Amino acid sequence: MKSQKIVITGGAGGIGMACAENFKDEELIITDYSQEIVDSAVKKLTNKGFRATGFACDITDKNAVNKLVKFVADSGSLKALIHTAGVSGTVQDLKKVYTIDLVGTEILIDAFFELAVENTVAVLFSSMMAHTVPTNEKYDTALQNPQAAGSFETVSQFVNNSSDTMYNFAKRGVILLSHKNVDRWGAKGARIVTISPGVIETEMALKAAKEHPERMQMIKEATPLKRNGTPKDVVDAVKFLASDAARFITGTDLLVDGGVILNINKMK
Repeated sequence: MKSQKIVITGGAGGIGMACAENFKDEELIITDYSQEIVDSAVKKLTNKGFRATGFACDITDKNAVNKLVKFVADSGSLKALIHTAGVSGTVQDLKKVYTIDLVGTEILIDAFFELAVENTVAVLFSSMMAHTVPTNEKYDTALQNPQAAGSFETVSQFVNNSSDTMYNFAKRGVILLSHKNVDRWGAKGARIVTISPGVIETEMALKAAKEHPERMQMIKEATPLKRNGTPKDVVDAVKFLASDAARFITGTDLLVDGGVILNINKMK
């Protein structure tokens, strides 16, 4: 019997590595954009006694993703895809945010569908900021079909040239992609879910705090639990979603934000 694998994209990053470290008893495949950081992450994990291998992959490149899928298939069967890879609006590039955060997600969903079997689960990272974007048929159609001609241009009309706003839209698109694919995955007995973290104290969030201190303090004060999240808050939720305890949960987005999005939406 083939060994079951958990694939973690963005596995060398803060949240990706935290996710990996929460699956001590599983066989892990770590993927990220460069071989150097993948090798470093795998070494860190194996030194701690984890069973981990690595494979560098640009998630926006279909050929690269297909090679990753083949590597996974040759290694064993797919237990879970945990997709943490992405960029924030701090990259200041609308197309880059859209391509990495949304197009890359669809490429992964389509490619890993081929490996999905009964009880396989895909856990896709969205964001609480996805919940600040209202329903709109025109851009929602584009977000559900991010590789279609003109989709980026359609969404761009609504983001006021702001890469931060494009991030919010792209992360809404991640949720919409899970909805679009839930029946297709379900036909195999597989699940597809999203998780929407709030402000989590990673390097990315700490950088944002330095760049927008007033905004970050406002969010913290507006959070019902009166604190920012920690990586453990998120990865424990990921572990639940990837486990048999969540076997009847699919097509669902789990907000892990301390309740802040409720208050942010009231402020509009």
